[in-house]
Parts: sequence; structure tokens; C-alpha cells
Amino acid sequence: MKVLPEAVRFVLGDTNYQDPALHEHCAAAGRLLVATRRGAYPHQDDGVEVRRVFHKLRSLAIANFNGQFKGIFDLGQHVPTRGLCRTQRWALGAILLYQLTLLFRFDHGGDLRVGLKAFLKAA
Repeated sequence: MKVLPEAVRFVLGDTNYQDPALHEHCAAAGRLLVATRRGAYPHQDDGVEVRRVFHKLRSLAIANFNGQFKGIFDLGQHVPTRGLCRTQRWALGAILLYQLTLLFRFDHGGDLRVGLKAFLKAA
């Protein structure tokens, strides 16, 4: 398993991380595994409030990024490549281009969320 720094107290995961062995491993290291639970709401376990905070932060960060990235690179449809290696290369290139665009916009005081698609098309 991955070695985490001593300062880590919470480990965040999705439903698939609800594994008794992983819970035991985290507990032995003095950590709390915070993972989505199946079942009817509201949940009543000890991790409810921590999960709520972590998943809200995750939703703000990841969901917004995914939506923006898919919109910029028209990923509502198939990627313009065939084959695993070419598709991986295309995806890495898109991520690099996205990061370089954000860096450029940041350095020039531009908005990091608005007009990125138009900016890339004009380039």
C-alpha cells in the first residue's frame, strides 16, 4: 500500500474504498478512512460530517474541472484518435495545453475560467 506522510489523518475515497482491510490499515496508522457509503440517507456513522466536507470540496474542484475540460476539448463525443497509445498521447497533450493556457492567463492577469475555449481556438 502507498506510504503516506505522518501528518495525514484522513484518507478520502469513493465507495470502492469501503474495504475492511483498508479500514484496519488506516486505523493502525492513526488515520480515519472517509469513503462514500451505500444505503439510505441520512447516514449515522462517525464519518458523516467529515465525508460531507471532503466531498463538497472534491465536488467543487473535480466536477468543475471535468466539466470545463470536457467543454474546451469537445469531449462529449469520441476523441479524435484510435488506439490506446495514441489516445493517451492525445489526452496528455490536451492536459498540457490546458495547464499552459492557465499559466499564461494567470501570468497576464486573465480570468482562469472564462473564455478558455475561445482563447485556444484563436491561438
